[in-house]
Amino acid sequence: LEDGEILRRRDLPTVYFGEGLAALNGKLYNLTWRNHIGFIFKLEDFSPLGGFSYPGEGWGLTTDGRRLIMSDGTDQIRFLDPDTLAETGRISVTADGRPLDQINELEWIDGEVFANLWQDNRIARIDPETGVVKAFIDLTDLVPKDAGLDPNDDVLNGIAWDAAGKRLFVTGKRWPQLYEIRLR
Repeated sequence: LEDGEILRRRDLPTVYFGEGLAALNGKLYNLTWRNHIGFIFKLEDFSPLGGFSYPGEGWGLTTDGRRLIMSDGTDQIRFLDPDTLAETGRISVTADGRPLDQINELEWIDGEVFANLWQDNRIARIDPETGVVKAFIDLTDLVPKDAGLDPNDDVLNGIAWDAAGKRLFVTGKRWPQLYEIRLR
């Protein structure tokens, strides 16, 4: 984090658009956007361990420490068994009683699912039992207006939680910066 140096890298073949990524039980699980294919890698050295398929698109992936939690761009969040990759449940995300779609990148933080919304400057804090949005984190003023970013594509799209340090990092597609933010 101090210098931005890449420590380890694993490229996907160019036919795949890699999306959500989550680490669980010594493995990395990686979704692809429209290929309906996920990859599994060994966390230690990124060597391939296998793959899996799923219906719909792959947008975001996180874990609560026992299962994988997946988004597909709709208002649905799926729960997957990490051993079989079978869907074990799902919730519909709602805000003010209405379905909230464009659920994108996911992160598990202190018992909640944090999700950025595609082409929106907000992160939703979602109750994983009910799907109800408990609050929104508005990051509209995070990036300077004169940063030269395309507002249609260079959008908020990355959430990372450092549980040990209680630090939240956010970034976006083609953003030149990674931001550490503190929530009040």
